[in-house]
Amino acid sequence: MPTNRLVVKEQIATYASVLYDAAYEAGGQDAVLEVRNQMEQIVSIMHSDMELSGALNNTGYTAEQRNGLAKAVFAECNPALVEVLAVMAERGDADMIDRVCQAVGELLDTKLNVCVVDVTTVVALDDNLRHIITKKAEADLGKTVVLRERIDESILGGIIMSTGGKYIDASVVSQLNKARNVLKETTDGGEC
Repeated sequence: MPTNRLVVKEQIATYASVLYDAAYEAGGQDAVLEVRNQMEQIVSIMHSDMELSGALNNTGYTAEQRNGLAKAVFAECNPALVEVLAVMAERGDADMIDRVCQAVGELLDTKLNVCVVDVTTVVALDDNLRHIITKKAEADLGKTVVLRERIDESILGGIIMSTGGKYIDASVVSQLNKARNVLKETTDGGEC
């Protein structure tokens, strides 16, 4: 039986809204951010673990078994998230997790005017640099910014920032690659 896109879109919006509201009531903005971060990790796991993904969507299991499986697997997550994931699995909607995660991020943006900016550096940010990056991002985006920091020694130095499909790569590796491409173009052009 074909699935109506509008029905699916409404289901996603409902799951996201229920999850956002439950998390916000339980712990405010911090709880919503926690749920968003946990959902992103779950999406990553679901994409890499086809056995888990298949089990949560397997109609060979009863609805109660899928519900119990989701509760067992995600027991360490925020309680609101565990409940919503269990209902999604029970109803055979576990394949919507990535879209629900995106919808929760959009609710965070529209309802709280908060934008999460991923920042990757070689070393941990100190408080001063964290403050400078936050203020600059808030001025550029016109929203309250929450930094999500990650350390990656492979970038050698500099910084990589991303949010909402926007990506700024000012890492040393990126700059070296650009320099290499410029040198290659210059040498390929026959001028050296």
